[in-house]
Amino acid sequence: MHGWIILDKPLGLGSTQGVSAVKRALRDGGYGKFKVGHGGTLDPLATGVLPIAVGEATKLAGRMLDSDKVYEFTICFGAETDTLDLEGKVIATSDALVDGADVEDVLVDFIGEIDQIPPAYSALKVDGERAYDLARAGETVTLATRRVTIHALGYVAWWSEDGKQFATLTAHVSKGTYIRSLARDIALALGTVGHVAMLRRTKAGPFGLDSAISLDKLADAAKARTLEQLILPLRAGLDDIPALFLTPDQAGLLRRGQVLAGIAADDGQYFALLDDVPVALVEAQSGLVRVVRGFNL
Repeated sequence: MHGWIILDKPLGLGSTQGVSAVKRALRDGGYGKFKVGHGGTLDPLATGVLPIAVGEATKLAGRMLDSDKVYEFTICFGAETDTLDLEGKVIATSDALVDGADVEDVLVDFIGEIDQIPPAYSALKVDGERAYDLARAGETVTLATRRVTIHALGYVAWWSEDGKQFATLTAHVSKGTYIRSLARDIALALGTVGHVAMLRRTKAGPFGLDSAISLDKLADAAKARTLEQLILPLRAGLDDIPALFLTPDQAGLLRRGQVLAGIAADDGQYFALLDDVPVALVEAQSGLVRVVRGFNL
């Protein structure tokens, strides 16, 4: 049970609650105790792909946090909330009208590297305190601008309902990008205000909705003791890294933290294997191979 369980996180569930659900499933299925962690926070009001690392895969959770993400989201124009989503209270309104063509035209201005101010209601720390804790306490939160990359931004649909205007978009973004901030800034660029009315993560790193399971399916598999049929191998989190096959002697050296010399491999990271058993995530440089993360398997 070392690998990845990909949850299709439902609305209202926090990422840590997703981790707890997997721990509970492992316990209910009698699989024993394993380290469990998530590979990227997803807001309670967001749904979609939440990678959960189990066992030795937790050593790769940090790498998953650094991966690109893909989202589908809906902007509600005409009102901005303090949380920049449906949960908050309205702090600004606008009567300006936009249509689908306006939205589609402005998207090109946000593609590439952009400077973004994160939401006040975020998990970022200010003087050791979570920004959302300070904001909920009524304090004014000022977060530093950060540079993020919007790899792609696509227009899906526009509609009007109950006097409000909505647009659904898709975004392929770098780590650290806040979709709520992106929605706010798109609305401002259109001469109005807005907030996120729907947010769904469709991909996190190599994991997409095609491999995601519901909480009900997770619970049913635990009861049937078939969780091992749902867990993806540790290797699945490293599908962008080539394999480096080892001899038993080389594997033994790496497991002891030693450096391999004279390895004919291009510089870069590799997934080192002894037959089908993961040994380590390694870095090759000038014929030397060093352990980045070792696996106890």
